[in-house]
Amino acid sequence: MQLDREGIQKVIPHRPPFLFVDRITEISENRIVGEKDVTGDEWFFAGHFPGTPVMPGVLIVEAIAQTGACLALNAHGFAGQIPYFAALDKVRFRRPVTPGARLVMECTVKWVRGRVGRVEGRATVNGELVAEGEFTFAIPDAAEAK
Repeated sequence: MQLDREGIQKVIPHRPPFLFVDRITEISENRIVGEKDVTGDEWFFAGHFPGTPVMPGVLIVEAIAQTGACLALNAHGFAGQIPYFAALDKVRFRRPVTPGARLVMECTVKWVRGRVGRVEGRATVNGELVAEGEFTFAIPDAAEAK
């Protein structure tokens, strides 16, 4: 199964300019692969850092988390609901990401219990690890979210 931006937006609530997954190239019950084409005209490069553009690490983490959310929400019957970060663990940044890169995010579900779960994710560029971590998410009951 593959998803384009339109399909991704049916699963997770994020919208531009805060949608950091361009496409899902692979998805199964416990594993997903997503991609983000990092172009030179991204809004965040205007201030991070002019003259030496580097994608902010927190946005790389967000891209991994959004990819993981596509997996967790789609595979576990929560499509269209809002996942919240509950914890970030073992997050490490290995290399900078610059314009022209294709960021590839790969996530696996470690566990899901009710409306809480944990995803392990990593991001690579040209096969080289740029960031990794574990992401715990919580999906509030629709009545609680209001």
